[in-house]
Amino acid sequence: MPVAQVNGARLNYLQVEEPGDAPREDLVMVHGLATNMAFWYLPYAPEFAKRFRVTLLDLRGLGRSEMTPTGYTPQNLALDLQGLMDHLGIQRAHVMAHSFGGVVALSMACMDASRVRSLVLCDTHISAVRRHHVPRDWGNRSHIQAVLDRHGLRLDTHDPYFGYRLLTEVAHLQLRNQDVPQDLLDLVGPMMGKQGKRTASQWVKLMDETAAEAQLMGDDGLALDALRRLMFPILALYGDHSQARLTGGELLDVWPHAEFRRVRDAGHFFPASRPDDVMAECERFWRGEFARKPVVRSGEEQRRHFRSDRVFKSDGSWFFTTREQQRLGPYTNPDEAHDALARYISSLAVPA
Repeated sequence: MPVAQVNGARLNYLQVEEPGDAPREDLVMVHGLATNMAFWYLPYAPEFAKRFRVTLLDLRGLGRSEMTPTGYTPQNLALDLQGLMDHLGIQRAHVMAHSFGGVVALSMACMDASRVRSLVLCDTHISAVRRHHVPRDWGNRSHIQAVLDRHGLRLDTHDPYFGYRLLTEVAHLQLRNQDVPQDLLDLVGPMMGKQGKRTASQWVKLMDETAAEAQLMGDDGLALDALRRLMFPILALYGDHSQARLTGGELLDVWPHAEFRRVRDAGHFFPASRPDDVMAECERFWRGEFARKPVVRSGEEQRRHFRSDRVFKSDGSWFFTTREQQRLGPYTNPDEAHDALARYISSLAVPA
């Protein structure tokens, strides 16, 4: 794979595009911690390459990118991302990012918003929301705490950085060749895939031998006032059972122009577990569907809120649910299901 020397580090990257003469806009996809570009490769990159020239990268210290002694603050990783775009001649791009990758993308946008055409943010948590004096409940917190307690892991799910600490604990189990219980594997998602032990070894080395732990778990520098100035189109997806949903709730009032969608019954790694749902939402976003004025049903308040992914895939077919949780379908594709949902809502809408 090609590498680029930018900002003092060798970065591994990959570009995917379908052949053709027509110029395409760029999509840059940024993974989170303890994963690599493979997180976004299948099934996303080949599918999105029908619309964009897709660029994937391994963040500094992860995948096949160079592990430097320092340089892991979100601001410096944002300079890495910006430098790679410069290296590839990408002046402006759509960006899609998961978890800490979203912190990197937002940091770059706060430096220079002109580099971002649009942003799909998947379950990103930021410092401005992490540090609350009073611990707050979220989604599946009590269940996850019970799993940790059952397996003797001394972690507190109220800790805003418990997810990073859990990655380290599970990585150590892997390296000691201990069996990792399935319910723990479910919590750490794709980190424990086919290359689980290799990924675990790399993560432990990154935490133990570089400045990454202190720099990644410090203040990310993302102030809400700076985020308010980001006016490009934004789609924010958050899992029902994820701690990051706390950030999503705060951002509702920061970005009145953004579309917020909750991924029903999903945890932090929903891009890996629910790719069909995520890709369907992205396609609707890039087509501009969310920019249209929504239909308001009788009795529904005019306020900012998360919208549910009411269209979903099950057993190879697409369905939608009503507000009363009635499941209707099947349909052959998400567009057909969305059209049926729109007709259903219109039949219940407030008369103009």
